[in-house]
Amino acid sequence: MKVKNIHKRILKASKQQVEKSMLSLSKVRDEIWPLEKWPAMKFKEGIKIGAKGGHGPIRYTVEKYDPTQIIEFRFSRPRGFDGIHKFEISELSQQEIEITHTIAMETSGKATLTWIFVIRPLHNALMEDAFNKLENGLSNTNKKTKWNIWVKMLRGLLP
Repeated sequence: MKVKNIHKRILKASKQQVEKSMLSLSKVRDEIWPLEKWPAMKFKEGIKIGAKGGHGPIRYTVEKYDPTQIIEFRFSRPRGFDGIHKFEISELSQQEIEITHTIAMETSGKATLTWIFVIRPLHNALMEDAFNKLENGLSNTNKKTKWNIWVKMLRGLLP
């Protein structure tokens, strides 16, 4: 099954502020990844081209890394996920930035069902939490996205 899953957020911030936050990804003081609620994104050697890491049961390798524009990862697990996910930042104006997270992959076998019923709803909630964390940190707001009942149930069952 072809999968294209895109999340976007327009932020009232400078490109330099968002770039600084991108550099924090997978570090102890991560300004994007909502590790307070979700399994942390981890890389032994930090994020750089060729680095292997992931979060929870999802594993990937860094394929592109330019924190001023893009961080792209290629899936290695779960089996049946063939493709990438990436963060991109685009400057709309001096004080308006768009951050985009995209999954572009094909699933096969039981990975298709896993994507539809488990990973996709969890991923959608995680990305909203991530963009809320980033926006709240940059603009001193307090955005929160409520999880639906399915996400709450899955989070209760999974570590």
